[in-house]
Amino acid sequence: MRLPNAPHTSRPWHIHEYGNGQPDPSHRVVVVGGGFAGLQAVRALRRAPVEVTLVDRRNFHLFQPLLYQAATGALSAAEIASPLRGLLKRQRNARVVRGEVSGLDLERRRVLLDGGGAICYDSLVVAAGAAHDYFGHDEWRDAAPGLKSIEDALEIRRRILSAFEAAELETDPARREAWLTFVVVGGGPTGVELAGQIAEIANDTLRRDFRSIDPRAARILLVEAADRLLGTFSERLSARAARALERLGVSPLLDRLVVDVNRAGVTLRREDGSIARVRARSVVWAAGVRASGLAGVLARAGGCDVDRAGRLPVGPDLTLAGHPEVLALGDMVRVHDADGRALELPGVAPVAMQQGRYAAKAIRARLKGREPRPFRYLDKGNVATIGRLKAVADIRGVPLSGALAWLTWLLVHLFYLVGLQNRLLVLIRWSVSFATRGRGARLITEPPREAAEDLRPAAQPRAA
Repeated sequence: MRLPNAPHTSRPWHIHEYGNGQPDPSHRVVVVGGGFAGLQAVRALRRAPVEVTLVDRRNFHLFQPLLYQAATGALSAAEIASPLRGLLKRQRNARVVRGEVSGLDLERRRVLLDGGGAICYDSLVVAAGAAHDYFGHDEWRDAAPGLKSIEDALEIRRRILSAFEAAELETDPARREAWLTFVVVGGGPTGVELAGQIAEIANDTLRRDFRSIDPRAARILLVEAADRLLGTFSERLSARAARALERLGVSPLLDRLVVDVNRAGVTLRREDGSIARVRARSVVWAAGVRASGLAGVLARAGGCDVDRAGRLPVGPDLTLAGHPEVLALGDMVRVHDADGRALELPGVAPVAMQQGRYAAKAIRARLKGREPRPFRYLDKGNVATIGRLKAVADIRGVPLSGALAWLTWLLVHLFYLVGLQNRLLVLIRWSVSFATRGRGARLITEPPREAAEDLRPAAQPRAA
């Protein structure tokens, strides 16, 4: 694996040539990905003497930390997403291109788009994010969707709410129990938050909505392969989170490894090697992360290898070895220091945002003939919500739990949510939900045709 950055001397950084051979003083920056890292990089270049092109296959920026609330009906999808063109409409040096990147020509400095187009660059910032890793079992994806996109959130919401509807019509006790069993795989922040929200749906939101079933009888299982939840938090906060989940009705299953998943349930292996089968019609995957496929494309173009999680190795200045004009950011990279040692950075939004701002600063520095300092991550802490007035937080070494941690979580997410309109809408929605214990986005959208048959209950009730 090469890490030292070879100097690039083909031509100055600060000019490019048009067809007539005359230099143009502006510097072309192409940013791939409109997530936290990419959007921060574009915004931080707003006063720089550069032309910025943001390329994304979606036309919106998604606030992923609140995606689980869209999956559980607490928020609508539009309240956690903002159109990229709207966010950048006042930035005169930026434009947005909606397209899928199919390849990267590093020698000719071109980003290749699906359909045959290409965009030339002088500096390239790649922040394509990551997806869930099924650890070599991609066939589990259909039975256990992950949570990385709006489509994922809507599908999970459909499955959760449809399970209660199917249980209402089911007359067989065993089948009804399977419909009312929800399994969340992964005991990190996403899994903990999802499990807590599903428990609140069952205990509060839906408790008076049905006649044949009691939603409070639902089983919510949180499966984690390690010996505790929230491994990035202290053991004390992890234990508090587990107790808070148990009070909500969630059953943490620790030291359990998933060995099979299908539409009928999950198979778990305990630490002692014993196997247990859990019948459940609703399974959500929140375990493991794998870098975007674009990391592999960039690695092949740059002549290096990705790691087991598909992450691209970059140097301390976030550049690709041998290509100082190419910066890669976020969940798709693994940062190495000057000695080639890999740095352990958490896969959270603050890391991506800080790297985005750093990339813009590095580009501006090089335009002035200076080399940027290595990237350093400032860890401001961790926050994970569990339920109503229940959360855990570690703010610069200060542990918080309960209502104070929950308020901290609320303020932090409102602060970082993109767009004033979305902040106001989310604040109003949260206030109403807190006062009424309701959820305003409980719509069941139509399932794909091939999955419609699977959602029907096995037996219909007899007519009175």
